[in-house]
Amino acid sequence: MPSRLPAAGVHTDDGVTFPAKTLATFWALWAAFWLLMIGVAIEDQLRNPLTQWWEPILTEGSSALVSTGWMWLGVRVRGRRAPYLDKPLIWFARYLRWLPLVCITWIAAVYAIRYGAYAAVGRTYEPSGSWGFIVVYESLKVIYDSGLWLGVLFGIDSHGQWQLQWQRLLQTQKALAYAQLARLQGQLRPHFLFNALNTVSALMHTDVARADRLVAALGDLLRISLRSNEHEMTPLAEELRTLELYADIMLERFRDRVTLDWQIDEALLDTPVPALLLQPLLENVFKHGVEPTVAHVRIIVGVRCESGSLEILISNSGSLLAPEHRDGVGFRNCRERLGIIYGDTASLLIRNEGDGVAARVLIPLMDTLQ
Repeated sequence: MPSRLPAAGVHTDDGVTFPAKTLATFWALWAAFWLLMIGVAIEDQLRNPLTQWWEPILTEGSSALVSTGWMWLGVRVRGRRAPYLDKPLIWFARYLRWLPLVCITWIAAVYAIRYGAYAAVGRTYEPSGSWGFIVVYESLKVIYDSGLWLGVLFGIDSHGQWQLQWQRLLQTQKALAYAQLARLQGQLRPHFLFNALNTVSALMHTDVARADRLVAALGDLLRISLRSNEHEMTPLAEELRTLELYADIMLERFRDRVTLDWQIDEALLDTPVPALLLQPLLENVFKHGVEPTVAHVRIIVGVRCESGSLEILISNSGSLLAPEHRDGVGFRNCRERLGIIYGDTASLLIRNEGDGVAARVLIPLMDTLQ
């Protein structure tokens, strides 16, 4: 099973999680905006030699300082507004209802800073215009700036919440997929175990040495099977080793009736494939292709690269597969596992070819190597 992904975000005072990068993005834009405003003010000052160099910095700096204080409060409580991100009118209304208080305190704080700074250097600050004009003008500026930056905050938080929800959805889907894979593997293991034990049982009273070899092979096979609990994917070489152990057991049972031909492209042995994917296919060969007949059966296990895909072929001669057997438990489980892991890019095709049956698995090599 995969480990749970950490929550990639920061928590507000209200327990709501936002991606950390959304907050960093907002404050980066905020800082860039005020640096631009201060830069423009300094440029204007250079054209007016009657003003001191620090006056435009004080004017815009005081505005930036008080605005940052209010915006910091707005960001701190944004967790309370998060449930309304899908209802923009309500989200904005819950912020904008505080505008009268923001305007009053913003004007009072900004002009207090400016009066204080001028007094500190022995000068008198003279605002441009009457206080009535100042209140209206500055209030309109506060309303405009507040609407602009609340829009930015709304957009960033909406995108951040969408990212978190998408991430949780992917985690949920992945957890469900692994749970289904575990269920499918649980169906496969008892099936091949019972068949292998029946084979050992049939030899116990006729050939103890052969039965002992089969028990040892079965032990190795079970160890590999248990290891597949920890890793859904396994190198192709390990998967073929599982097939070899199972085949050894079955070849002891059908010693003179089966020839097994391995046609493997060794360059593909490190390719990851789903663990225990191929064993049910070989098991079906013995069940439907070997057991019902007394004729000699040739089994081919082939691996090659075909048109950018890993092609695994398990075929047998001597008998055909009835239509009702082409959707058995083993085949269904293999198809479901391929679908969970690879989607529509992998396939399992079972069909009669000549006098026998071929099971062909196609797995995209690009996906398996990621």
